[in-house]
Amino acid sequence: MTSHRTEKDSMGEVQIPAGKLYGAQTQRAVDNFQISGRALPAQFIHALGLIKLCAAQANERLQLLDAPVADAVAAAARRVADGEYDGHFPVDVFQTGSGTSSNMNANEVIAAVASRDSGLAVHPNDHVNMSQSSNDVIPTAIHISARLAIEQSLLPAIDALAAAIEAKAGEVGDKATTGRTHLMDAMPVTLGQVLGGWGSQLRYARARLSDSLTRLSELAQGGTAVGSGINCHPDFAALFCDTLSQETAVQSPPFTTKPDKFEALSAQDAAVECSGQLKTLAVSLIKIANDLRWMNSGPLAGIGEIALPALQPGSSIMPGKVNPVIPEAVVMASMQVIGCDAAVTLAGQSGNFQLNVALPLIADNLLQSIGLLQNSCTALADKAVKGFSVNDEALAAALERNPILVTGLNRIIGYEKGAAIAKRAYRERRPILEIVLEETDLDEREARELLNPAALAKGGIPPR
Repeated sequence: MTSHRTEKDSMGEVQIPAGKLYGAQTQRAVDNFQISGRALPAQFIHALGLIKLCAAQANERLQLLDAPVADAVAAAARRVADGEYDGHFPVDVFQTGSGTSSNMNANEVIAAVASRDSGLAVHPNDHVNMSQSSNDVIPTAIHISARLAIEQSLLPAIDALAAAIEAKAGEVGDKATTGRTHLMDAMPVTLGQVLGGWGSQLRYARARLSDSLTRLSELAQGGTAVGSGINCHPDFAALFCDTLSQETAVQSPPFTTKPDKFEALSAQDAAVECSGQLKTLAVSLIKIANDLRWMNSGPLAGIGEIALPALQPGSSIMPGKVNPVIPEAVVMASMQVIGCDAAVTLAGQSGNFQLNVALPLIADNLLQSIGLLQNSCTALADKAVKGFSVNDEALAAALERNPILVTGLNRIIGYEKGAAIAKRAYRERRPILEIVLEETDLDEREARELLNPAALAKGGIPPR
C-alpha cells in the first residue's frame, strides 16, 4: 500500500494522504496555509454540510440536478452536517480570505462520499457546488453556525446561570450586607438586591443576543460570486432557506434570504453586531465573577462575606490555601471573548468592493466566543453560584461598624452632624449606634430603627 494517492486539478498533480476524502484543492490549501495549525470550528463545518444538503434538495426541486445525484449529495452532506467526517477538514483558519479552500474542502469530501456510496460520478463543483459560490456559502455558514450555536447552546446556558442566581437569591436574599461604591463602604443592600442585579444583566444579555438572531437569520445564499446571483436560479435562494428552516427546525425567526445580496457578500455587519453582544455578555460575566471573588476574599484578611465551593488546592507552597478558581477562569475566558470581538471588528472592516476577505477569521472568533461564554455560564452556575455559603457573622460585624449608616439620619440631624458622627466612628473604631446615642438626643429604640440595615436597604425615607 502507498501512503499517498495522486489527484489532478487545473494546476497539475497533487499528492494526497491515503485515506483522506478531500481532493487536490484542499491539499493545496493544507500545503499553503501552515499558519496556526488550527482548523475551523466543527460547528462551521457542520453548517457547510447543511448548506450542501439544502442546496442539493433545492436544485433537485428546481430540476437542475438529477434525483439520483441530488440524493447522493444530500446523503453525504447530511453525514458531514452530523460531524461524521470532521477529521477530513484540515484547512487552517488563516487561509484565503473568502474561505474558498474550506468551501472546496466540503465540496470534495461530499463528492467523494457521494460517489463512493452511490456508484455515481459526483463532481465537487458541478454537482455539490451547484448554484453556489464560496462567496455566498461562507457568509451563509457563518450566520447558520452562529445562530444555531447561540440558540441551541448559549441561550440555555445563560438561562441556567440566571436561574441559579435567582434560586440562590431565594435562599439568602433577605440577608443585609454592606454596600460598596468605589470599593468603599456605602449604604446597606440585601444579597437579594446584589444577586438580582446579576440576574438582570444576564436577562438583558439574553434579550440582546436574541434580537441579533433576526439579522443572523438573513442569509447570503443565492448571491453567488459578487451578489448578482450569476448561475443561480431566481427561485433558489428562497427555496434553499425554506429547506434549511425545515431541516434545522428553526422557526422564530426562520432562515430567510437577505434582500440585498451585495450587502450580504461585501459586509459582515450582522456578525459584528452579534460579536458585540457576545462582548457585552462577557463584560457582565466579568462583573459577576469579580463580585464573587471580592465577596469571597480572605477568608480572614479580606471581605469574607461568602465562601465559594472549595474545588482544589490553591497553592503549591502554602498548605490549606483555596482560591476562587472558577471566577478566575470565567474572567480570563471573558477577556478572550473581548479579544475575539476586537478581531471580528477589524475583520468586519475588510469588505473590499463586492467581498469581505476575512471571513474565516470572523467564523473562528465568533464561534470561539460563543463556546467560551456557554462554558463559562455553565461553570459559574454549577461550581460557584449554586454552592456558595454566606458568612452571617461577617455580614453583621461589618454592618454594625459601618459609619455610613448615619445617612439614615440625614433628615433628622443634617448632613454636617452626620459627617462628624461618621468621622468619629471611623476614628474610634466603634459601632455607629454608640456614637449616635452619645451625639444626639435620639433614644436607643428610635436610633436602632433608623439605623436598621435591612430597612435602609429598601431605600426611601427611613421611618420615624
